[in-house]
Amino acid sequence: MSAAIYAAGALCWRVVDEKIVVLVVHRTKYGDVTIPKGKVDPGETLPQTAVREIHEETGLQVALGVPLGVSTYPISSGREKIVHFWAAEVGDKAIAQSTFVPNAEIAAIEWVTLKKARGYLTYERDVEILDAFEKLVRQGVTSTFALIALRHGKAAPRGDWDGPDASRPLTDRGVKQACSDVPTITAWRPKRIITSDAVRCVGTVAPLAAATGVKPRHEPGISQDAYEEGRGEVRGVIGKRVRSRKTAVLCSHGPVLPEIMREIALATGTMPGAYLNDAADLDTGGFSIVHLSASNPASGIISIETYAPVA
Repeated sequence: MSAAIYAAGALCWRVVDEKIVVLVVHRTKYGDVTIPKGKVDPGETLPQTAVREIHEETGLQVALGVPLGVSTYPISSGREKIVHFWAAEVGDKAIAQSTFVPNAEIAAIEWVTLKKARGYLTYERDVEILDAFEKLVRQGVTSTFALIALRHGKAAPRGDWDGPDASRPLTDRGVKQACSDVPTITAWRPKRIITSDAVRCVGTVAPLAAATGVKPRHEPGISQDAYEEGRGEVRGVIGKRVRSRKTAVLCSHGPVLPEIMREIALATGTMPGAYLNDAADLDTGGFSIVHLSASNPASGIISIETYAPVA
C-alpha cells in the first residue's frame, strides 16, 4: 500500500458583533467550500504546516490554539490522506495585515456563523471538525493559551563531567534537538520563555529565543538542583504563568517535569490522573503543550499535546 499523505490546517475564528464566526475557503479547482489546509512539505512538522498553509491560503498570520481532531479519508489516487486540525483565533491585527487576493487555488475566503458554516461546508469530515470547535464554544473555552513544558536537550553525561551538574552543556545531539523544536513550538507564538538556570536548559531555549525575539528568563526555582535540595519554587512559577494567561515555554528537567504538570493541574482545578505523568514522561528535547482557557483558567486543562524531538 502506498504511504499516506499527511496534511494540516486550522479552523480560524473570531468574534464579530458579539458572534463567533469561522473562516471557510472557496476553492477554485474543486469548486468546493472547505476548511483551509494543505500537505506537509518535506522536513515540516504538522503544526508548522498548519500555520504556513493558513497564511498561503488566506493571507492570515495565526497562532495555533487547541487541537480539534484528525480527518482520514481516501483520495482519487487510492492513497489515504490524514489531516490534523487546530483552532486558531484571529485578532484584528492579523485581519488588518492579511495579504489575501483571489488566486488559482482559492477563489474567495468568507467569514460565516457556525450555523451557516454547517450548511456551507462541502464535506462531512469538515463538519466533524466544526462540531469539535462548537463543543468548545458551548463550554466557553474558545480563547486559549498554552503552557509548554519542555525538557532540555541531550546533555553531557554526569559521569563524564567534572564540574557542577548545572554546568553540563548540551551535546551535539542536544543542540540539534533544541533547533528542531523551534518550528513546532513557534506555531503557538510563545510570549514568554522561562528556563531553569542550568546550562543545558539555557542552551535548549537559545534557538527558540533567537527565532521569536523573546528574551528567556532564568528561573532557579524550576532547576534540578533546587528540586533535589528541596528549595524548588514550581508552584509559584506556575501560578504566575496561569495568572498571566499568555502562552509560555517552561524549560526544565526530567525529575521536575511531573511536578510542573501537577502544579498546572492544581492551579487550574483539573483532576489529577495518570495522563499528567504521561505528559511529563518526555525524552530529551521533547515537550508537552498544555492548553488552558484564557477567559477562565480555573475551568481546567482543555487538552494536552506531546511532541518528541525531530532530531
